[in-house]
Amino acid sequence: MKELFAANVKEHDAIEDLFLVKGKNLSVGKTGKPYLVVSLMDKTGDLEGRVWDDAEKISQNFEIDDFVTVKGRVSSYMGKLQLKISSVTRVDDNEVSLEDFLPSSVVLPDEMFSHLAGIIETVEDPFIKKLLLSLLEDKELSQGLKNAPAAKGMHHVYIGGLLEHVLSLCRLINLVSAHYGERINRDLLLAGAIFHDIGKTRELSYKRSFGYTDEGRLVGHITIGVEILDGLIRSIDGFPSELSILLKHMILSHHGEYEYGSPKRPKTLEATMLSYLDDLDAKVNSIQSLIDGENGNGTNWTGYHRLFERYIYKGNGMDYSETEEVPQLKREGTEKNPSLSNPPEKETLTLIAK
Repeated sequence: MKELFAANVKEHDAIEDLFLVKGKNLSVGKTGKPYLVVSLMDKTGDLEGRVWDDAEKISQNFEIDDFVTVKGRVSSYMGKLQLKISSVTRVDDNEVSLEDFLPSSVVLPDEMFSHLAGIIETVEDPFIKKLLLSLLEDKELSQGLKNAPAAKGMHHVYIGGLLEHVLSLCRLINLVSAHYGERINRDLLLAGAIFHDIGKTRELSYKRSFGYTDEGRLVGHITIGVEILDGLIRSIDGFPSELSILLKHMILSHHGEYEYGSPKRPKTLEATMLSYLDDLDAKVNSIQSLIDGENGNGTNWTGYHRLFERYIYKGNGMDYSETEEVPQLKREGTEKNPSLSNPPEKETLTLIAK
């Protein structure tokens, strides 16, 4: 049973515990002596390890995606923790609990899947509803949707992350559809959100460490997603050709720009909205995860974020110390009209799904 997690490792710790091998690389130093670099992981994060003695022999004991018992001591190198490994022993899969090694959504996949089914029930267009139900009824696709992360490294990088991302988009769509009114085809926008990243169920590998499948590297999730969508559409008699094209366009254009890997730029209102909402949800989750992961680093700033190319300030102006006085705002004219000093309670806005 695993006892020590990567996030809790400290300098000078002597370690003998279970990890999942994320990567390994046997190299040769300046003196001609081989050494081994090992990337270890569990559900809380990564830990880099190095084997300086008997590197070639120890390297033969395990492969990438193996569960191993690692023995060594933690030191600090250039401000980063590093494990000096003395031994690595492969462990049988039956002896470990996968939940210890892969991060997962805080909400259970089946619970999220039930929420998604409820959202699909609100769809009025008969063809779109039948298409979405066929997705839920496909065992392979539905299982992939429950388990896949939304990305390998950018956002929602955990088991169930893709489904969590899709649900978040659906909730955002309900809000913006109510805001912009009847000119928005809510059913089309919801279907685009549910299908936009469905190709990641086959692009990404997530049974062990997160990575890419051969199909994912060679074809990519956008092309895979269009293939999946087309297959489901072909199984529905009389599916409107224009609706088919609009849905495919949403998958093909959801990255927004050519330089971001989008084969097409958004050319419909719904495709444009999906692209911006997708980008918003991904970035918010990425920044939230970054802040959560560095809450204990003793500074108001996160480390440098390579993709955002900046540091992120962790404060948001909502916390005041006990010594700070919170100013009381007084609106002009309240002396003449006392009722303004006691405004009515906020009205609750109820969004009714169309």
